[in-house]
Amino acid sequence: MTSADPRISSVRLARLGTRYPRTVGRNARLGSHGGGPDSDVAVLVTDDGRTGWGLVEGPPGDVSRVVGRRLSELVDPAVGVLDPSDRWLDIALHDLLGVVHGAPVHALLGSRGTTDVEVYDGALYFDDLDPQESPRGVDVLLDECRADAALGFRDFKLKIGRGNRWMDRAAGDARDVDVTRAVRDAFPDARILVDANDGYDLDGFLAYLDAVVDVGLYWVEEPFLDDPGDLKALRAWLDERSPGTRVAEGETSPDVDALLPVAAGGAIDVLLMDVMSFGLTAWRGLMPQLVEAGVHASPHAWGRPLKTRYAAHLAAGLGNVDVVEGVPGEVAGVDPALLLPRDGVLRLDDAPGFGLPLPDDAHLRPVG
Repeated sequence: MTSADPRISSVRLARLGTRYPRTVGRNARLGSHGGGPDSDVAVLVTDDGRTGWGLVEGPPGDVSRVVGRRLSELVDPAVGVLDPSDRWLDIALHDLLGVVHGAPVHALLGSRGTTDVEVYDGALYFDDLDPQESPRGVDVLLDECRADAALGFRDFKLKIGRGNRWMDRAAGDARDVDVTRAVRDAFPDARILVDANDGYDLDGFLAYLDAVVDVGLYWVEEPFLDDPGDLKALRAWLDERSPGTRVAEGETSPDVDALLPVAAGGAIDVLLMDVMSFGLTAWRGLMPQLVEAGVHASPHAWGRPLKTRYAAHLAAGLGNVDVVEGVPGEVAGVDPALLLPRDGVLRLDDAPGFGLPLPDDAHLRPVG
């Protein structure tokens, strides 16, 4: 007989491989992102044999705090994980909660958004600069957009800021413009987002915007290091020249308490804290404040396709999210159809938890 409030009988840590469809190159701050990371996951098993699992971000916490305790002592359907010390299991506990209640995570979160979640392609990096001895140029990015469109993506986020580290400033800025315009020409109906990873200053970024203003950017992400005055100046420029373009901030080392008043004042339109490192429970507490302030959300999900699935459940559950970040790639033992969009949309169903069957032991490798 199954229990409405089972005890955790075991916590298993394992490693799961991700593979991108290609090597992902540099951005404005970092070198090559490689061919796909291995990820740590936690598998929770109850005393009546039910299972919940999910990614773990950072070092594991104290397993002894969890084993033997009832699920209700660890996670509350209304708020999430109860003790911050257990938030390293945020995803796995939410998955198990859904399994025990026979409900998808998006329903546990309130079903405030649509289950047809729009997803953009976040995998377009500086591959035009590689290989270093014979750079491939702008055309390779168009080829990558076409390949990702064949996977189901319809909208594209372009990394910009080549002049920050990898090219002469003027030449790098010019290449950013060329890439943006080339993708718009090749995909006239796509939403185009750009992410500078803080690779510009205000004046340089306004010059870039001036050169692409007719492109109709959907959003600009982390254009420069956070500065309330600069963000206000950027929003004012956009209000005059491209009012539909949103300003997205908050991925890199976010000081949420500092960003909130800037966003509430109108200088930031979308907050981006990561679905894992910030966490699902933290997002549950923050989202009502954003709704009240008129600020949208789009939890950062780059790096692991599983994170896109988690962010989609957050969007469908909490609402106030218009689009989430997609990560082209495959996860060992996971059906790709559960991770990739179709015609730009990831459609969630009513499968319990995050709707991801646990990969078998052939794919879950022991940690250590």
